Amino acid sequence: MKTLLRREEVNPNKASEYNKTPLSVAAWQGYEGLVKILLGREEVNPDRPKGRTPLSFAAQYGHKGVVKILLRREGVNPDRQNNDGRTPLSFAAQGGHKGVVKILLGREGVHPDRPDGSSGTPLSWAAWCGREAVVRILLGREEVNPDKPDKYSNTPLMLAACNGHEGVVKILLGREEVNPDRPNNDGRTPLSFASEHGHEGVVEILLRLQGVNPDKPDNSGRTPLSLAAEYRKNLNN
Repeated sequence: MKTLLRREEVNPNKASEYNKTPLSVAAWQGYEGLVKILLGREEVNPDRPKGRTPLSFAAQYGHKGVVKILLRREGVNPDRQNNDGRTPLSFAAQGGHKGVVKILLGREGVHPDRPDGSSGTPLSWAAWCGREAVVRILLGREEVNPDKPDKYSNTPLMLAACNGHEGVVKILLGREEVNPDRPNNDGRTPLSFASEHGHEGVVEILLRLQGVNPDKPDNSGRTPLSLAAEYRKNLNN
């Protein structure tokens, strides 16, 4: 890297066809030494505005050291959204990197419940991926709505139920604001999603709740039982 940077014809901020700069790639891989070398060059933009930023790459893959280095730079926006509206916190939450999540939440200007282009929040990404520790951290913030739907009206509970993440389901159901039988735009409920994918543990948890209708049809008339039967049929085939 040092040898190449001594060449006048080498642009240390040149982006690839996918709009990744050398700094973005170094941050993505967690190479702290290379990050520091590149940041020492005046031409290098530490918060390149187009597409993904170096910080978002470091956050997604849990590189705490790189995250800290980048956040010390005055020009780096810790809550910058990419083209899909996702923030570094969103990527860190998806990856389950609780250390990075805590660092970002400690920065002024970081919105813990900021929706992306599909109205998904850091909590919804953490719920979808079953990141229990991150879910607990985010729910500790007053600004975070534990039942906030995305543009399809899928709530964090639905997303967790769909993927069979029992621990996250239990955490979310511990919040009074969470409606365990809330339908999305297609009339699907957390129970119907869990039934469709054969997640018996989640089904049992939901059926123990008084507010859950075990025979609630969706907009196509499919009930949790019919979806479970279809899942079993496909499994046997």
